[in-house]
Parts: sequence; structure tokens; C-alpha cells
Amino acid sequence: MGNETVLSDIPTLRRRARQNIEEGAVTKGYAADREVVITLLNEALATELVCVLRYKRHFFMAKGIHSDPVKAEFLEHANEEMAHADRLAKRIVELGGEPNFSPDGLSSRSHAEYVEGDTLNSMIKENLIAERIAIESYREMVAYLAENDPTTQRMLKEILTSEEEHADDLVSLLEGMETRKKMAGSD
Repeated sequence: MGNETVLSDIPTLRRRARQNIEEGAVTKGYAADREVVITLLNEALATELVCVLRYKRHFFMAKGIHSDPVKAEFLEHANEEMAHADRLAKRIVELGGEPNFSPDGLSSRSHAEYVEGDTLNSMIKENLIAERIAIESYREMVAYLAENDPTTQRMLKEILTSEEEHADDLVSLLEGMETRKKMAGSD
């Protein structure tokens, strides 16, 4: 029997909801260290913002005969990373924190680096490296939260799924570039 969940009666739920109402969505049952979670989410926010900036630069700087599908992917990813940033910022506020959008120190707060790249291949590879960093970061945050903050954990799992899809997209782009290179060499 060991791990049984105890359900509160209605009067108890109502009484507890009236306590510390200024804390909003964070109730007495919130088990995570809120300050640590807010710090982690702000680091994830910085990572997403750096990724948006890198993808946007790559979108505008990509050139060459095969650049159009790559540029389209970069723009799509930039928009999705911005949506992730918005979700993270919203959750930070829900937890009583302040999302850190300050450009000062943005790159030092980010897990991923901002690397410009000068060819389509290097741009794709740098974005893939950043996605792999994000994947590892989100996996660690999901594990850290365990059951202490199921709402944040669920959100991070959803973002993680998106980051994994981005990595797969980028691998496909790299493979396509290699195939085109081989075909061009056989002519």
C-alpha cells in the first residue's frame, strides 16, 4: 500500500485555497524550490532567446542555390523557439518570478552558444549543436522536477519534444546537403 494519495475533503480544500492567496497558482502543495525553478526557467528562457537570434541571423544570411528550404526551416524554428520563450516567461510569472529578458548577460545565462556560421552546412551544424544542448538541458530539468512541479515538468516535456523534432529536422537537412554534394560530384 505504501504510496497512497490522500484526498482532501471539500472544506479543507476551500480553507487552504484562501490561505496565501497572493501567491496565485502556487499553493501549499507546491513541493519544488520555487527560486531554483525560476532560475532554471530563466536560463531556459535565455537559451531560447539566443536560439531565436541565431536562427533569425541564419535565416537572413543563408544563401546559395539550395538555401530556400534551409531558410524556411530556420524561420520556422525561430518562431517555435520564440513560442517556447513566451511559455517559459509566462510560467516564471505564474511562479511569482520575473522573466529576465535583459540583453545584458543573455549569452552567459544561455546554455547554448550564439555561433554565426558562414556556410549552410556550418549554420545547420551550429543549430543542431544548440538543439542537442537544449535537449539535454530540458531532460535534466524534467528529471530534477520529478513530481515536485508537475505543471512545469509537463510544459518542459512538451518543449523537449519540439526540440527533438528540431534536431531531427536539422539532421535531415544535413543529409540532404550531403546527398546534393555527392550528386553534384558525380556529374
